[in-house]
Amino acid sequence: MWTDVVDLRDFYGASLGQVAQRLIRRQIREIWSDVSGLRVLGLGFATPYLRSFLGEAERVIAVMPASQGVLPWPPEGPGLTTLADETDLPLPDRSIDRLLLIHALESTEQIRAMMREAWRVLADGGRLMVVAPNRRGIWARLERTPFGNGRPYTMGQLNRLLRDNMFTPVARASALFLPPTQSRMLLRSAPAVEEIGRRWFETFGGVIIVEAAKQIYAGSGLRDAKVKRRSYLPVAEGFSRVAVPDGE
Repeated sequence: MWTDVVDLRDFYGASLGQVAQRLIRRQIREIWSDVSGLRVLGLGFATPYLRSFLGEAERVIAVMPASQGVLPWPPEGPGLTTLADETDLPLPDRSIDRLLLIHALESTEQIRAMMREAWRVLADGGRLMVVAPNRRGIWARLERTPFGNGRPYTMGQLNRLLRDNMFTPVARASALFLPPTQSRMLLRSAPAVEEIGRRWFETFGGVIIVEAAKQIYAGSGLRDAKVKRRSYLPVAEGFSRVAVPDGE
């Protein structure tokens, strides 16, 4: 079930959401430290994390799923958002170098179709980054934030899902070790709590982050070819059995 775009906007406009944004964005930028000249796409509700790429990437685009809703972004300059079905992106094949998936994987009911579409639009050698609620973290257990809605994952589950959809995990991180609290004192201590959590309690972060490379298989066309095997047709007694290929 998708979180409404207005609820997402309100979460990131509040103190807790702003702290969460900074902590997650820090991990994203550590992995994608240089996007100069690249084309970056955010799918889901990625706009809070795309601003740091503006002025550095060749192009930045945000696609918001139809079931979630769309808001204009950025407030200054030309709009860079569009509304589309997550399984039918209005982009050419191999047109994107970096794809950030956040507030999407846990919400969609068409996981495989969305992942195949992500694979289609990524350039050969492109990278996908998924940010998803951690099943073992406290954020996934409380519905007061968007990370408490939808389907959470463990790191192992997310890695298997990526491999099953033609992506190879190459880097991982965790974020949001601070409980989802409104306490100003705790929010001010978030950077210190985050550092301790990343060092000693990585399994229990509020979100898990995985970067994956697009898999390109040599001879992929052969996989779709129908393999003909011999089968036998029953005939009347006294005749020889005739072997024929399947499908004939």
